[in-house]
Amino acid sequence: MLTAIIDYESGNLHSAHKAFERMARETDAGDVIVTADADVVARADRLVLPGDGAFPACMAALKGAGGLYDAMVEVVEGQGRPFLGICVGMQLMASLGREYTDTPGLGWVEGDVTRITPADASLKVPHMGWNDLVIDHPHPVFEGIKTGDHTYFVHSYHMAVANPAQRLAHVDYAGDVTAIIGRDTMLGMQFHPEKSQATGLRLIANFLNWKP
Repeated sequence: MLTAIIDYESGNLHSAHKAFERMARETDAGDVIVTADADVVARADRLVLPGDGAFPACMAALKGAGGLYDAMVEVVEGQGRPFLGICVGMQLMASLGREYTDTPGLGWVEGDVTRITPADASLKVPHMGWNDLVIDHPHPVFEGIKTGDHTYFVHSYHMAVANPAQRLAHVDYAGDVTAIIGRDTMLGMQFHPEKSQATGLRLIANFLNWKP
């Protein structure tokens, strides 16, 4: 089995690659590679889309990255292979991003990416640091994970999901902040699982061994 981490020059690939490679090795989940080659993406068994930066810039970079966008869409939409978006990679799954300017997303999970607005004005944005997951709906990716397990966030925007059933988990930051989304063979994590110690590594392993 081949897991491809998509390199479109908009993600922290080194730490993600190390974490996914480690968990693939420990769980006998095949090979993990970082690639900017659309042909490799097209034949991968599962895809990971990281993302750091602003929504419009990341979407433009993905669409301008030598066929990666079209190959990814065909693998996920056309062939139904497992997909995981991380941080802005998750946000790109939305219908619309509202960071700086309204930008269409992939439309895989209906909803808008909006700025976090904590009810407590003393809380800073970006939301940065550890926060406890609250699991909203069961999913195989939560095997060995429970409400209260914590993950590491760095973001100013999050996805306001139109269908509550597609928000799998959230965190409390003086208001609900979407943490994990999912539909069909698609998953998204707003936090960085590769930086989230034992909880993040377990989530990565669960994704790598998930058989939708």
